[in-house]
Parts: sequence; structure tokens; C-alpha cells
Amino acid sequence: LLLTGDAAEELDTMYPYYRVQEGGWDVDVSSRTMRDVQLVIHEFDPDSDAYVEKNGRKLPVDVPWAEVDVERYDALIIPGGRAPEWIRVDADVRRITEHFFARNLPIALVCHGAQVPAVYGLLKGRKTACFPPITGDMENAGATVIDAPDVVDGNLVSCRGWPDMPQFGRVMMEVFSKSVNSASA
Repeated sequence: LLLTGDAAEELDTMYPYYRVQEGGWDVDVSSRTMRDVQLVIHEFDPDSDAYVEKNGRKLPVDVPWAEVDVERYDALIIPGGRAPEWIRVDADVRRITEHFFARNLPIALVCHGAQVPAVYGLLKGRKTACFPPITGDMENAGATVIDAPDVVDGNLVSCRGWPDMPQFGRVMMEVFSKSVNSASA
């Protein structure tokens, strides 16, 4: 299950979306409504103190958050961008996220995606990577932030953002495969 919303970063979203499919698994995109999600492209501009944002592709939605049957899914992906800032306030996003953490199912957090479980207290005592400017937020949520492209803490795999995708994608698939294979054994 890929949990996202408008203003999710395009590469943070599309790379794991296709990587999981490349691994032979189906992936459902879940957002607030069935309307296509507007992805954004974040670029670093030497004339700007922060990244700049442009509209990217639209991503079709398979199931709204309120209709997600969490028992149907083996793993969770939460991409970054600005979407995590606002999706984390939704009760169904909390229900979905807490389900995966409570059952120790594989979870992939990209960039700002760590903001979702952090606000629910689910990263307390956990190791995570994140977009560097939100390190303080993660530490205040009780997480230990590791500055690396592919941080694994049990069922949790995370990265700092889209530049980490080559390393992160490989490790994400290892974590997902290990968990799914052990569950079916």
C-alpha cells in the first residue's frame, strides 16, 4: 500500500511505486479521495535558500484511505514531499499507519514520509533517515536519525530523499522480500 496525497514528491513516490512492481508485487495507491494525486517535483536551485517546487505527474488512486482494508496488504510505503505534513492529521491515515507498526509489517519511509509515524509516537526508540531539515522533529519524536541512504531498523527502512533511491530501492526490496517470505513460510 502506498499512502500519499497531493504535493508528494514525484521521485519519492514513483521510484518505490515502480520498484515494488518490478519485484513482482501489486501496489495500491491510497489517498483521501479517488481523484488523481498531484505530484510535485522538488529541485535544488542555487538562487534559492530552499528547494523549489513544480507540478509533476498525476498519480491515479486505487482506494481512498477510509476504504483501506489493512488486512489485504503486506507492506506500507509513505513517500515524502509536502504530503506527509497534511495527510498525518487524517484519522484513517493514523489507523493504517498504526496497523503496520503494531503488526511489525515492512514499512518504507522516504524523505518527509517519517513525519507521519513520528506524529503518532511510532518512531520513539527507532532508527530512521529523513530529509535533513526535519532531523530535529524526528529527534523530538524520540527517533535516532541516521544520515544514510538506506537505514534499516527491523521492519522499518528509510532514506533521506530521492537522491538515495538506488541504495534505498535495493534495501527496501530486501526488507519487503524477507518479511513477505517469512510470513508465507
